[in-house]
Amino acid sequence: MDFGLVLQTDPPASAVVELMQRAERQGFTHGWTFDSAVLWQEPFVIYSRILEHTQRLVVGPMVTNPGTRTWEVTASTFATLNDMYGQRTVCGIGRGDSAMRVAGRKPNTLARLGEAIDAIRDLAEGREAEVDGQPLRIPWVKDGKLPVWMAAYGPKALALAGQKADGFILQLADPYLTEWMVKAVRTAAAEAGRDPASVKVCVAAPAYVGDDLAHAREQCRWFGGMVGNHVADLVSRYGEHSDVIPEALTAYIRERHGYDYSHHGRAGNPSTDFVPDEIVDRFCLLGPAEAHIEKLRVLRELGVDQFAVYNMHDAKEATIDAYGAQVIPALNG
Repeated sequence: MDFGLVLQTDPPASAVVELMQRAERQGFTHGWTFDSAVLWQEPFVIYSRILEHTQRLVVGPMVTNPGTRTWEVTASTFATLNDMYGQRTVCGIGRGDSAMRVAGRKPNTLARLGEAIDAIRDLAEGREAEVDGQPLRIPWVKDGKLPVWMAAYGPKALALAGQKADGFILQLADPYLTEWMVKAVRTAAAEAGRDPASVKVCVAAPAYVGDDLAHAREQCRWFGGMVGNHVADLVSRYGEHSDVIPEALTAYIRERHGYDYSHHGRAGNPSTDFVPDEIVDRFCLLGPAEAHIEKLRVLRELGVDQFAVYNMHDAKEATIDAYGAQVIPALNG
């Protein structure tokens, strides 16, 4: 199993680079960041420094979207990083939650997201693509490679990930929901004539190693609020009681009342008081290292190829080090 580290690009950028270096030393293979231009610093600038100061780490956004930047700009940026540092980038992409809504725009449609996945990959790998009706090709790209991984929750998005994406990003670590969603993605891949096993699966969730479970829950409760944004979209589209979305995903947001993006992805987020302990325990990895190892083994059996640690809490270095010393060796030893 691969392991990734997910960070917000809060200033100073040097701290982000140092944590990514630490992660690589501890056996992590991927370095991911949030991508929301108003809330945090520009990640692609920071990726260049991370790549310069690491040897093997693969970097990318979790996740970018088709609306913040034009598709040729996104593709050219990835291709430039790959040309400078080797094929060490991955494009995580979704409809756009915080990046679009904070800027006063609606998230992209799935139809536009599907078009963007194809166009960004083709352009970054040196092939011609159509962008807004215009055929384009980046002439200087030689032997380019850009895997595009898509974040999804709902049935139509899961199907799109299976049809088009190189990888599927699931932002929660509940085994029941993981099994349901991985099955949906791989079924869609097979129906599209693809090898289902070729679609990589990344589960991303907060991890907090320690014996004080109550404190760990409070440090990670924000995650239930962040996931709740996407769940609220699903409920508005499919209804609270739907036969196409598990109630295990939707039931907990009944007491949700809005969301303040100024606290997005941060411990202590006041917009997450509706998130019960049970959801924090299901969606995150908490407790001593042995508990993390046990849950990750279950996820690996369900087809998960990578676990990416959301590291937004008060024990960033300790979590990276605990994973390097105990968790990663137990899964890959």
